[in-house]
Amino acid sequence: MAETTIEVLVLYSPAPRQVREVTLRLAPSSTVMQALQASDLLQLFPDIDPHHVGVWGRKSSLTRNLREGDRVEIYRSLRVEPKAARRERFVRQGAKTAGLFVKKRVGAKAGY
Repeated sequence: MAETTIEVLVLYSPAPRQVREVTLRLAPSSTVMQALQASDLLQLFPDIDPHHVGVWGRKSSLTRNLREGDRVEIYRSLRVEPKAARRERFVRQGAKTAGLFVKKRVGAKAGY
């Protein structure tokens, strides 16, 4: 017997350590975009770019059909480029206290 509805989860994190989670019951042929619209997160957070979404951590299109138990994730755009942030953190911490240079064996070369 065919399912009359499927249950999906829509998640969005508006800020670090904050997660909005909405559980929806949708028709079996529902798409990612229909789930976003039904969750009302697009209205609550107008800065959301609906093109940055994924299902279970993998980038997805808005036209993808959902299955029972899918987890739709809305991604925030990056505020800082990760390589630049790492470089700044390394400069701030200093070469002697970060990365490979923290633990040094007696008599070993620098960085080993």
